[in-house]
Amino acid sequence: MILRADLPLLEFDDAQTAQLNPEHLVDRPFSTDKLIITFFPEVMEQLRGHKAIELEREIPGENPLLVYRFTDHPEILITLGFVGCPACGSNLDLLNAMGINKVMFCGGGGVLDPDFEPGQLLLVDGAIRDEGFSHHYLAPSRYVHSETAVTDRIAAYLDAQQIACRRGLTWTTDAIFRETPDKVAQRRQEGAQIVEMEQAGCIAVAQFRHFSYGAIIYGGDDVSQTEWADRGWRSLAGIRYDLVMLCQQLVQLI
Repeated sequence: MILRADLPLLEFDDAQTAQLNPEHLVDRPFSTDKLIITFFPEVMEQLRGHKAIELEREIPGENPLLVYRFTDHPEILITLGFVGCPACGSNLDLLNAMGINKVMFCGGGGVLDPDFEPGQLLLVDGAIRDEGFSHHYLAPSRYVHSETAVTDRIAAYLDAQQIACRRGLTWTTDAIFRETPDKVAQRRQEGAQIVEMEQAGCIAVAQFRHFSYGAIIYGGDDVSQTEWADRGWRSLAGIRYDLVMLCQQLVQLI
């Protein structure tokens, strides 16, 4: 049933099926239900070079989706995420229809707090929904929160392994060039620690389809100051590789 509203984006329809559904595009399911989504292409290249992963399947399309399998953990798949909720979230919906029910996401994002060091980790509790995609999966709200039980299990593992990690909200936006000073200040006041482009959508898909989803994002560039600072966030190769390996452990726990 459609919830009528003045703005089309807020007219949420809770129907479980649509004209085109992910199942329509599924050839055959995967033999496993575990997946890592990463935004680190150089780590994927390193893993391929070391033969630590092998191509499991190429899902055709205008932008083909490549899914790999770890050779030492064949029960775990990994794929390179697409930027933005429409691309990343829709792929996640499709992969769930192919049998994926446990997902760990790892990426980087802009920090809203100058004390958030480059490479410091954030365990995502939820996101401010400043984008459009998630509103087609969940009724209108300002926030979407991760499943507490899943996030608690991740936090318990990190604590047991003595891995330092913040926990909190992100700000998900569609418009990377419209992170204005006033918006940054407001989102920070609301509790967001990092700005990124996928979490609200991915969390919404996981809630709508009822599967386990967790995300860890490391602090990258700084958008909290008078001038934007890159801080060399893409050059933190060790942290990026280690984060993928950490997700390899976590996806088996959630």
